[in-house]
Amino acid sequence: MATTTKKDLIDRIAEKSGIKRGDVKTSVQQFLDEMIAELQAGNRLEFRDFGVFEVRDRAARTAQNPKTLEQVVVPARRAVRFKAGRLMGECVMRSKSSREAVGAS
Repeated sequence: MATTTKKDLIDRIAEKSGIKRGDVKTSVQQFLDEMIAELQAGNRLEFRDFGVFEVRDRAARTAQNPKTLEQVVVPARRAVRFKAGRLMGECVMRSKSSREAVGAS
């Protein structure tokens, strides 16, 4: 499995759109900054067919270190949750099925 970075995406968008790389980089960074600001404010971000980002409160809990079996207190925290939309879910499932078919041959 390969890793795609923000730089990789910016380069692809710039190449496909014909927009200067610097302009694409600025736009992508502004978009990400706005997403972070909305999540910090406790707002839910919904992108139809792509997915939903929302902040969830996670309660404090007691966990166990599997190596030492020592009990550890995990403090309460806020976490970002992403739920894939219908179209994204379908596309990901199709790509997984096609990879499995290739690996089976």
